[in-house]
Amino acid sequence: MELKAHNYPKNRIFNPRGIKAAILPTIILGLGVFFGYRQIASWFVQPEVILVLGGEPEREKFAVEFARSHPTTKIWVSSGSPEEYTEMLFDKAGIARNRLHIDRRALDTVTNFTTLVDEFNHQGIDSIYLVTSDDHMRRAQVVGEVVFGSRGIIIKPLPLNSGREPEPVVKSVRDGTRAIVWLFTGLTGASLLKHD
Repeated sequence: MELKAHNYPKNRIFNPRGIKAAILPTIILGLGVFFGYRQIASWFVQPEVILVLGGEPEREKFAVEFARSHPTTKIWVSSGSPEEYTEMLFDKAGIARNRLHIDRRALDTVTNFTTLVDEFNHQGIDSIYLVTSDDHMRRAQVVGEVVFGSRGIIIKPLPLNSGREPEPVVKSVRDGTRAIVWLFTGLTGASLLKHD
């Protein structure tokens, strides 16, 4: 007696190739929903902190002007100008020294966030204004959404007009990937890269 092989129809719902093909679009959709939700949430929050990313003195000057109109908001400067210059800038503007916090640990955009996230989380800070140049904002937001988003901290961007073209997308992808690696390993990769 000979057994005949049956050609059963393939189950299209559990087809392994179909599942693999659906993973990437599902991840992209999930990230889109996550970032979209966080962007909408940023419209309705009144941040408690102004976070200035170092790199250009103009960012600190911009933060001084913004801080004047937000007298209860604390200011954190992450690896900006020399400390004496930053203090003098805020002192001349009449901003109380107890509002100003200068943190010099960051080496680059990723570490601007990773060095402060636990401090902010410990203090119960759940939203920040993010000050950086407009050409740098995309990369800063990508990294910030991964790092600060992992602790539920919402980012409200305050871009400073630089007059420059936006940075290449590859920098956002690179640093976004580094931020994701940091989530799982605690490593930023800062020592492996030229700092920017």
